Amino acid sequence: MKRIIIAPDSFKGTLEARQVCDIIAGEVRKLCPETEILCIPMSDGGEGMCASYISLIGGERRSLGVTGPKGASVEAEFGILPDGSAVMEMAACAGLPLMSGELEPLTATTYGVGELIEHIASLGCGKLLLGLGGSATNDCGIGMAAALGYRFLDAAGDKVKPLAENLGRVEKIVPPETLPGISVRAACDVDNPLCGERGAAAVFGPQKGLGPEQILPHDQAMAHFARVIKRELGRDVAEVPGAGAAGGLGAGVLAFLNGELTPGIELLLDSVGFDELLDTAELVITGEGRLDGQSTAGKVPVGVARRARAKGVNCIALAGCLGKGAELCLKEGIGAYYACGPEGRDMEELRRCCRSELAELAAKVLPEYL
Repeated sequence: MKRIIIAPDSFKGTLEARQVCDIIAGEVRKLCPETEILCIPMSDGGEGMCASYISLIGGERRSLGVTGPKGASVEAEFGILPDGSAVMEMAACAGLPLMSGELEPLTATTYGVGELIEHIASLGCGKLLLGLGGSATNDCGIGMAAALGYRFLDAAGDKVKPLAENLGRVEKIVPPETLPGISVRAACDVDNPLCGERGAAAVFGPQKGLGPEQILPHDQAMAHFARVIKRELGRDVAEVPGAGAAGGLGAGVLAFLNGELTPGIELLLDSVGFDELLDTAELVITGEGRLDGQSTAGKVPVGVARRARAKGVNCIALAGCLGKGAELCLKEGIGAYYACGPEGRDMEELRRCCRSELAELAAKVLPEYL
């Protein structure tokens, strides 16, 4: 009997990873009813990370009211895993969907991220997996740090409000007397440094609302903040791969939590024993909403494909659309990729037709591989 592994990411804004699995699995069953199908809904540290871990490993969903990115309270979900560790997504506290379409790139805050981390630590969890994808913020984690008790001062010794717009004013950092006793591993879906042409402001700032005229000044403010972190805390975070994740929250995790940055897809693949599952698989089907050049930098499809290639298992990708540089994925283990439609379509239209389009694509493509 054939065994097929279906291991996609969510199609952001339209389908959760579990829904993608179910749609593709349904078409596989129509074509080959006897095929053994193993569905593994994936996450690279962004949307759906908590759900993926709890679905695949087990555990308990919980939630807490925290400060959202615009200052109002939001209900943030997190998970307690069977081994007593915890998993959370920064996007639950400071994600783009919480902005309600009104982007505030210089004032959106990660304060709630710090509140939730402190709460999780108070529950006695010694380890935390923190997903960094899907952020609405550009504050280098200064809001998170403030919630944990850090104070930020300007050259005159006056307190600086912990917002992205004030990063360039910070000259002194006063750590709290104690930090939460929790070990943090942050799951990154990108490997970008904090500053420069591949930095947080230049690459991800526009999608969070930074205008063209704001990118360079904010990049310079982030670089200044990194220099202050190095001088005050002894942590050189500027060039660390992943420091630019989540508007510089990657750098904040390193500086303020003494945390570790790890590709999110690798964390989850290891947690479910993916390499061992590949030993009896004949085909892997992966995918995401938009497959493009950035998919090679820590995204789910390429992470899955690399593991499959190492085991000699064919891997194909089904995507919502294809973007610039998608062909680079062919060098990373994806044998072929297919898309439901062109990029740039209206999100409301996509929400209406995404299920049927993915099912039609799977029905058209899969006979070649089954």
